[in-house]
Amino acid sequence: MRKVELTVKENLKYLTIKKLVETNGNKKRASIKLGCTVRHVDRMIAGYKEKGKAYFIHGNRGRTPSHALSEEQKTEIEQLYLSKYYDCNYTVFTEFLAERENIFLSIDEVRVILRDKYILSPRSHKSTRKRLRKQLLLEQKRAKSKSEKEKIQANIVAVEDAHPRQPRCQYFGEEIQMDACIHLWFRNTKTALHGAIDDSTGNLVGLYFDEQETLNGYYNITKQILMKYGIPYKFKTDKRTVFEYKKKGSSLLEEDTFTQFAYACHQLGIQLETSSVPEFKPRIERAFQTLQQRLPQELRLANITTIEEANQFLSQYIKKFNKQFALCINHNKSVFEKQLDEKKINLILAVLTKRKLLIEVIQLNLITNITD
Repeated sequence: MRKVELTVKENLKYLTIKKLVETNGNKKRASIKLGCTVRHVDRMIAGYKEKGKAYFIHGNRGRTPSHALSEEQKTEIEQLYLSKYYDCNYTVFTEFLAERENIFLSIDEVRVILRDKYILSPRSHKSTRKRLRKQLLLEQKRAKSKSEKEKIQANIVAVEDAHPRQPRCQYFGEEIQMDACIHLWFRNTKTALHGAIDDSTGNLVGLYFDEQETLNGYYNITKQILMKYGIPYKFKTDKRTVFEYKKKGSSLLEEDTFTQFAYACHQLGIQLETSSVPEFKPRIERAFQTLQQRLPQELRLANITTIEEANQFLSQYIKKFNKQFALCINHNKSVFEKQLDEKKINLILAVLTKRKLLIEVIQLNLITNITD
């Protein structure tokens, strides 16, 4: 005869009704103890007399829910992640399943399916990794065959952060945070993604790839900002020689020299602030974390292999990113000043040499006088 195993709640019902029948006890007291009506107590008494202990097992015990995924579907999702979307976090993977594979699941469903296979998100917490590792070590001790132990060991190996957010600025264009992130964005060679984000709305206002972190990269995202939105009030950047340079041994501000970028900001009337502390520009630092989890997969799935192709792709990706993560621009009042024509922008963002500096400045002043 098969041994009947009850849950704690089912066992309480069984013992209470059993005692009630054997002692002819008080039904009202039993109903209060079990949190049900006297009428339901009568039904349980009748069921106990007919089926005994087995009556108290829930009718759905051992049944697969009608809406549950089959093992074949779970295996398909696992294989899709391992072969095609292996570097995605759970949220991004869920979105790709809906967009590209026509598989509609919740993030929690995806999380359960992958964690049952000991596949963790690249963004999983340390506590999650620690808990799963502990669970795997217990299973490894119980394993009998060598192949099973090796498989669990592989899972153990597979299983083996950010400052509080600062308050946003009040106006769109009041503060633009800029930085570059060197990462394996595509191919097998690291490239530098230059980025700029508005602190008020969280809108990406410029992205540009270059081989290294360069003046050319920052000039390109500055041009994107000037052409699309106009002149912002302030730039916040790293304390790099691209933006700021001080004469060696000098402590006087008057003896500081303009870099090419700082001179362009001076011409445009943009305030430039620099600091080497990451908390100084948290919005762009956080944006790069999000981009590292999403953009490489987008570039790989779009078969992007060159910097030129990647820079063309970025214009449409910025729209997708802002639609998903940024506040509406109309949500905040804009303080961008009037947009400049492309000719004037090119003159301002020109790389000046000592020989050409005077000529470029004269041309710029002539254009300014004519337009004014």
